[in-house]
Amino acid sequence: MTAAVAMAALVSACASAPPQRQPNLDATLWIQTAAEYDAAARSVYIAAANDLAGLLADSAESAVLEQEGNYSALPPAVILDVDETVLDNSPYQARLLIGGESYDSQSWAAWVNEAAAAAVPGAVEFTQAAVRLGITVFYVTNRRASQEEATRRNLIEAGLPLPGDPDVVLTLDERPDWLSSKSSRRQFVASTHRVLMLVGDDLNDFVDVDGLSVEQRDGVEERFVSYWGERWRMLPNPTYGSWERALFDSDLGLTPSERTNRKAEHLEPGGEW
Repeated sequence: MTAAVAMAALVSACASAPPQRQPNLDATLWIQTAAEYDAAARSVYIAAANDLAGLLADSAESAVLEQEGNYSALPPAVILDVDETVLDNSPYQARLLIGGESYDSQSWAAWVNEAAAAAVPGAVEFTQAAVRLGITVFYVTNRRASQEEATRRNLIEAGLPLPGDPDVVLTLDERPDWLSSKSSRRQFVASTHRVLMLVGDDLNDFVDVDGLSVEQRDGVEERFVSYWGERWRMLPNPTYGSWERALFDSDLGLTPSERTNRKAEHLEPGGEW
């Protein structure tokens, strides 16, 4: 099947399906085509870059909950997630849509090994601004350790700073205690650096929320309201994430249609409709 034929099949299927049967189409198109997405991402990064100097001067504060001890004299760092924070994987999402497929580890690994993701708008400028101020940029990602070499190639190709020393790409399972929770890796960075800022696209990039309900996640977000817009910066990602898993109680045994139905139950039409 050619790409043109596959695209025609996708368009036909979406045209005849109800809105809840079009998972990820609008979200992926928004990232790939909407000037609004570029503007949103750039706005986050421009504001973050403008605040770096002030955060650098305020040695009494840290962005990570795991920071302990007397850290005021430690060298400064920022921690960024990788996927949908500094690298844009929307082409992978587009391939899944065109092929009528769902995420799986093999197709994802193939995409990662291409090292072809472009930088998220504003990410290069922000990280370069941090480096100019003497701030070390760490990338804490749940890509696997076996994918680190390809990830490094992609980061460099996209124009993101990547020093040879120290190792600033901290991957899942690179060490025995580096699990899907990023807390141990944030703690690892905080043991040698004062972390000025966290940047991510998922609540788990800031504080562990896996397994929490929608309501519980809302409570976590509100609990740390003083961090948002200052030491914590969130990028928009409507395509996937822990927010989506919360809608179907992280039941990974559900079929795609079952997941869609469970997600649709959370729609709020409002009023007396």
